[in-house]
Amino acid sequence: MTQITNRPQNRLLASLSFTEYRRLSPKLNQIELTFGEVLYEPGVPIKQVYFPNDSIISLLSAMSARSTIEVGMVGSEGMAGLPVFMGVDISPTRAIVQGAGSAMRMTSSALRSEATRLGAFHQLIHRYSNSVNSQSSQASACNRFHSVDSRLARWLLMTSDRLGSDEFRLTQEFMSNMLGVRREGVNRSASALQSAKLIHYSRGVVSILNRLELQTKACECYAIIKGESDQYLN
Repeated sequence: MTQITNRPQNRLLASLSFTEYRRLSPKLNQIELTFGEVLYEPGVPIKQVYFPNDSIISLLSAMSARSTIEVGMVGSEGMAGLPVFMGVDISPTRAIVQGAGSAMRMTSSALRSEATRLGAFHQLIHRYSNSVNSQSSQASACNRFHSVDSRLARWLLMTSDRLGSDEFRLTQEFMSNMLGVRREGVNRSASALQSAKLIHYSRGVVSILNRLELQTKACECYAIIKGESDQYLN
């Protein structure tokens, strides 16, 4: 665990002025997140919040005892643990590391203190909150109305954007949990994308081979969610 002294990779924090970031810096520590690591569970108090650098955190909602679906994805554009800023200590979702890498970590008590302080950071988190709500609504509609093939294409593109790479680790079980479908359905969709030479999938590693065609395969929700994610920082 290392205290941050340089400008962060996390775009939310990097958009702050140098003075504002320097004020927050003592409250932030850089840590490494491992693939599949659970950061917090539903119904359990959130003790830490996370600002990913080159990692990805998925927010999962339980549909049943054995079924989950992704309701949010957090990369370098945001933070995980937003309910704490809104005055709620317990999240209805599970936060799990989808892509290994580094992140800035802040205690929940420190974030609660920032929530009472009006300023640039306070305004930025409120804008991010609005962006997250818009993205969540779009993702919910996508999960309801669009095919598994289109949803998988969208999800792979979103993952690639946040990791900054066209190759990343991903298992069928993880994809099944993210999309809320059986592994057989994920396998069929991944095989279809691979047969079309849009991706290559082997030994738990996905490679995007044709990004432009994969964007065509994805539903319009990808462009809408990406635009909303980028817009709040501008």
